[in-house]
Amino acid sequence: MISIEERYEKLEQKVKGYLPTVDVSRLREVFEYAAKQHEDQLRKDGSPFVSHPLAVADLVTDLGLDLESVMAALLHDCIEDTSSTYEEVAHKFGATVADLVDGVTKLTRVQYTSKEEEQMENLRKMLMAMAKDIRVILIKICDRMHNIRTMEYQSERKQREKSLETLEIYAPIAHRLGMQRMKWELEDLSLKYLDPIAYHEIADELAKQAQLQETFMSSIQRSIQTRLAEEHIRGTVYGRIKHIYSIYRKMYIQNKNLSEIFDLYAFRVIVDDIPSCYNVLGVIHDLYKPILGRFKDYIGTPKPNLYQSLHTTVIGSEGMPFEVQIRTWDMHHTAEYGVAAHWKYKQGLNLSKNASEEVFAWVRRLLETQQDTDAEEYVRTLKVDLFADEVFVFTPQGDVINLPAGATPIDFAYTIHSAVGNGMVAAKVNGRIVNFDYRLNSGQIVEVVTAKNARGPSRDWIKLAKSNEARTKIRQWFKREKREENIAHGRSMFESELKHLAIPMALVIGEEILPHVLKKVRFGSLDEMYAAIGYGGASAQKCANRVKEELVYLNRIQAEKATAEKVAAEPAPVKVQVESGVANTGNRKRSASGVIVEDMTDCMVKFAKCCTPVPGDEIVGFVTRGYGVSVHRSDCPNAAISRRKPEEKDRWVFVSWDQGSQNTYKTALELTAKDRDGLTLDVAMILSSAKLRLLSLAANSLPDGYAKISAVLEVKNSADVRTVMNKLNQISGVYQVTRVSG
Repeated sequence: MISIEERYEKLEQKVKGYLPTVDVSRLREVFEYAAKQHEDQLRKDGSPFVSHPLAVADLVTDLGLDLESVMAALLHDCIEDTSSTYEEVAHKFGATVADLVDGVTKLTRVQYTSKEEEQMENLRKMLMAMAKDIRVILIKICDRMHNIRTMEYQSERKQREKSLETLEIYAPIAHRLGMQRMKWELEDLSLKYLDPIAYHEIADELAKQAQLQETFMSSIQRSIQTRLAEEHIRGTVYGRIKHIYSIYRKMYIQNKNLSEIFDLYAFRVIVDDIPSCYNVLGVIHDLYKPILGRFKDYIGTPKPNLYQSLHTTVIGSEGMPFEVQIRTWDMHHTAEYGVAAHWKYKQGLNLSKNASEEVFAWVRRLLETQQDTDAEEYVRTLKVDLFADEVFVFTPQGDVINLPAGATPIDFAYTIHSAVGNGMVAAKVNGRIVNFDYRLNSGQIVEVVTAKNARGPSRDWIKLAKSNEARTKIRQWFKREKREENIAHGRSMFESELKHLAIPMALVIGEEILPHVLKKVRFGSLDEMYAAIGYGGASAQKCANRVKEELVYLNRIQAEKATAEKVAAEPAPVKVQVESGVANTGNRKRSASGVIVEDMTDCMVKFAKCCTPVPGDEIVGFVTRGYGVSVHRSDCPNAAISRRKPEEKDRWVFVSWDQGSQNTYKTALELTAKDRDGLTLDVAMILSSAKLRLLSLAANSLPDGYAKISAVLEVKNSADVRTVMNKLNQISGVYQVTRVSG
């Protein structure tokens, strides 16, 4: 097996290969620092952790990025997973490298109120760093690429969560940056964990057809190559089969079997210059019958990520349709590596100002749309904006505007400018007036009619708009122009939600309660909250649920305080002289503790906190040194371990429950559930409805999207425990409810 040092030396040789003049001693210094910082850490597969940053750096060199990018790749986990700080990295290796590392680092050390808020903040930070320096996202994509390649060592839940995030966030970003090769691999590997059965079915079927596919593609390739030679056109021809995820989507959307999908094949013809591209197009259409409506000229109208090619779909002599992409070598490098191609083949991002702004305009728009949007809405719509298929429409002046599939004239107007959207009174498509809910198609010419005295957008536009950008700008208009209307509208919605939850408004606005409520919903005043709800920046339902959670919490605190005061006021317990561990009540053995201890006199009884036994449980007793008899449940792991020790065998005694006791007993429950708003409140309401005294309730969000809630109750017997556990198990999202047992 190749050693870590050998892997580093290979990396160094790759860097020297395309950056022959750089000082690689700096790279050695970075590697040794990273290895030192990660020296006590292992990956899930048992390999040294530094093998991961080495693999990421290797992928970065495949993109041909500069030395600072390779250094940052080696250091990308140091700030997050070791004692390294930004200041230390900047001091040792320069501010630029530290900025790149910081941009890649996730905000794992900040506490968030929800999983969505954490994800939004991580994405926002990454997008901001990306807008400042595109190398951040290139390193991050390489990081995700290696993680998804080694996902088999993670738990099944982690595999699904990371794969879904890759499919929804990182693959679409790679697509936006034109990095098709990485996009395809990210998609295929994500599918492998999200739908393994479908993935392997497609892969196995493709393997079975491999010989037939090879014969067909070789035939087409020879035919095109021969004809190009006859026409004296110098070009390279090769074919490929669509990647697995692309086939999967087509099967899923069109509800077809693999045998029913005919456009599995695509051929590329790469030539030296643009005139040759159009000459090759003529050759292809002369050789094969073109399918009408399936020709696209991305050379004349490049995609926003700078992708350029001619696309045409034709039918071969066997009746099999296939796609042909025609491009120059420069276009091919851009199509394979996207923005990174400008390092790999030109050693530096050498874009014109206009082209650079066009490539990264979508990053700016995604950052702008985070304003006036709650975390869950932002994350959801961001995924739509990134992943949606696109349509390309034209302004009357001939400029190309790209929009998400299903976009309406509202999306078009707000993409042009906020003022255009706010002043829109009508829209035309190809010269004809259309409704605002009209779905635009690629190639259409869209014109917006505005008026100075326009009333502004309608609230209904938020539902009609497809893009997050348009919805955000509409909300901003209502926030700015209609504050009083927003407050009235928001108050009505909020009070309606409170009524649904059976919470009186008078309780919320009480002098002692209101400050706690406002802190919980994160607004300075009720009017601010009403206004946010009114223009769509906050959810009335979420605000009401958070208020309810706060009220339950305050009630619990008051109850605990009252209990503490009551206990403090009670007289000290009187020790009772017992015979055989029980009090004398006539001829019947009774126990003040509720537990009868055989063959012992004048003893104290305490209940083990590790397993909290209650009447109905099978119990055992353990004679402690100086603290009486400790009572455990028979299935308590702590008791089981101690009972196996020979030296403690004689200290275990027989105990039983006093059937006539009316005592109540503490017991502890632990609940695991999918984390969500209102979960703690639902648990508290169940416990309250069970008419059991709740002594404590604690909830913790776990990093994997789950939550753990611990509760300590007072019950009479195990039947009470079973009843409340059954009710808790019926709460939405609950995974399991257990009694604490050692």
